[in-house]
Amino acid sequence: MRVAGPSWPMSPERADAEARAYEQVAGVAPDKIPAIHGYDGENHALVMEDMSDLEVLRTVLNEGAAYGPDTSRRIGEFVAQLSFATSGFGMPSAERKALIAACVSPELCKITEDVVLSEPYIEHEHNHWHPGLDDLAAAFRADPRLRTEVADLRHVFMTSAQAPLHGDLHTGSVMVGERDGAPVVRVFDPEFSFVGPIGFDLGLYWANTLVSQERARALGTLTDHGEQLRLSWEAFAAQFRRLWPTRVDTFFDDAYLDRFLDRVWAESLGFAGTEIVRRVIGFAHLTDLTTLPDPVPASRRALLLGRELIVRRAELTGPDDVRAVVASLS
Repeated sequence: MRVAGPSWPMSPERADAEARAYEQVAGVAPDKIPAIHGYDGENHALVMEDMSDLEVLRTVLNEGAAYGPDTSRRIGEFVAQLSFATSGFGMPSAERKALIAACVSPELCKITEDVVLSEPYIEHEHNHWHPGLDDLAAAFRADPRLRTEVADLRHVFMTSAQAPLHGDLHTGSVMVGERDGAPVVRVFDPEFSFVGPIGFDLGLYWANTLVSQERARALGTLTDHGEQLRLSWEAFAAQFRRLWPTRVDTFFDDAYLDRFLDRVWAESLGFAGTEIVRRVIGFAHLTDLTTLPDPVPASRRALLLGRELIVRRAELTGPDDVRAVVASLS
């Protein structure tokens, strides 16, 4: 991870994972990634389209802009298109097993298992936080229910090889802007791509939208922030349902699809919660919060929300339930 500096060097093989991820997405959602002009595997050099006319989503949000009607919808579609096409629903078994073998990335998965799914809940040198959060950081480490639920999510992450993922899908991995009067959304930087649970990508994005909402609330600039989880989920579910008739194994019926989407929803909420927690009291904090004049109130709300998403993910059955939790935070 870049933020760790020389003590945590980046492997050049990460460029291989990025190139492989772009190749997979290009076949199913080419309009949602930068055009790739070539990859030199020997030198780990990737050449892509010039996106200097676009801006990083986190940057424009931190400057007070709204998401607009297209961004989160396209992110939801992106996750659905990639995950369906490369899952057991969209790819024959033998072909998929070969893809999984090519996408195995133990180094990158171990980083996530540690940084996101264990370290914030124990004493660890990577953890740090604002002194105004001392009580919550200690309470989270001493919370047995929270630890058990995170352990469950950690196990899902370690064992659920549903589809190749972006692996680091946050608002800093999305470029936005306009070209010829039309909105443009480009997902980039899939260097953490690996095979895992589909809900992980959605969860990372949701965590970042929810934290951006707390920033906007603190600054009095709330606009459409609270709609982004709903927009991305509805787009994901609708796109997955549109693709469902093309599944390669029709033993999976429509009733199973409903059950599967319910599971993805719950796991996405849980992973969103773990990402929020690690971004506040773990490793690699978010500028959404750290650049606030007083980051403590928004950070406290974010932490409490993260815990609720983790421990109550089974009972929060839709976006309105999440909105109610956000509204209830003190």
